[in-house]
Amino acid sequence: MGIYEELQARGLIAQVTDEEKVRKMLNNGEATFYIGFDPTADSLHVGHFMALCLMRRLQKAGNRPIALLGGGTGMVGDPSGKSDMRKMLTVETIEHNIECFKKQMSRFIDFGEGKALMVNNADWLLSLNYVDLLREVGACFSVNNMLRAECYKQRMEKGLSFLEFNYMIMQSYDFYTLYQRYGCNFQFGGDDQWSNMLGGRELIRRKLGKDDAEAMTITLLLNSEGQKMGKTVGGAVWLDPEKTSPYDFYQYWRNVDDADVLKCLKMLTDVSLEEIAKMESWEGSQLNQAKELLAYELTKLVHGQEEADKAQATARSLFGAGADDADMPVTELGADALTDGTITIVKLLTAAGLCASNGEAKKLVKGGGVSVNGEKVSAIDTSFSLDSQGLVLKKGKKVYRRVILK
Repeated sequence: MGIYEELQARGLIAQVTDEEKVRKMLNNGEATFYIGFDPTADSLHVGHFMALCLMRRLQKAGNRPIALLGGGTGMVGDPSGKSDMRKMLTVETIEHNIECFKKQMSRFIDFGEGKALMVNNADWLLSLNYVDLLREVGACFSVNNMLRAECYKQRMEKGLSFLEFNYMIMQSYDFYTLYQRYGCNFQFGGDDQWSNMLGGRELIRRKLGKDDAEAMTITLLLNSEGQKMGKTVGGAVWLDPEKTSPYDFYQYWRNVDDADVLKCLKMLTDVSLEEIAKMESWEGSQLNQAKELLAYELTKLVHGQEEADKAQATARSLFGAGADDADMPVTELGADALTDGTITIVKLLTAAGLCASNGEAKKLVKGGGVSVNGEKVSAIDTSFSLDSQGLVLKKGKKVYRRVILK
């Protein structure tokens, strides 16, 4: 089975420009491909995770990856999938975020001599002359076609700024530049990027007379309800252990719905398709084994085997003999969080990030879904004292947090 057939079998391929040509390029290791990452935060998150896994797979199959950091496009903001305009970032923030991305990407991709490349589109986008761009690139784009693009549709009713309208041209120019500088003949991206990717391919054809640039979109990682995976009450699931602990990362995948576990194993892990096929008839406790395998494999990939072992041991301890493991996630609260030396269960839940609002916390307590130090809490006005030893807060059956006074 070639790498293209494996990507198909794992459900990763959404759209391709020329299937037979793409199949040959990837299976023969002839693709120099790029995926773009706009530095909108100081850490990569689960939304980037599948792209990184894909780059890793393709590199192992002999293809050459280019990780394109959006120092230029990040100053505009991609409107794809957004109902409102993105917050504009400062140059300093973008540069800081890029440095954070660089460190994390190296866990997945080999950037050694002659291997993968990491480049920044600020190197060419920020020096462009506006009139020259209009004449040489703008003339190649039909506004009518751009307005029909999926990436703009969600924004048309609320209003699409001219700033964001230029994003397609900038991304297309990236492909055009990478093709000339590095022989980049392939672009990958999320399924919501299809119109932008076709724009780059067409720009190469019109400006350079070349028809050997191809594109493929990756299936978006959605749960069984059609929602993007990688979100929790506290926000995104980050790859930075300071933002999402290895234990919380492990627990996110350990707690995926039954309907999603095999799909995630196929799309994100190196577990063989043959082994995954054997799990298709599993249910109950057997399916929990599949979830544990998923959580362990992904935590090992992102945080290393030692952290994966610790997260797994902690989870087994908490859901087995008790909730006193030293590796349990910890939230530290200052004295200003207390009132007369105590804190209510509602404030405790929100401060620990287990509930997004007081209303959600009250509902959870009234429903019997909260315990402290092994004792169920049923009254929303219950208060607790807090010291450096802390207390163990439990939400539902699977979420634990030790809260201490710093």
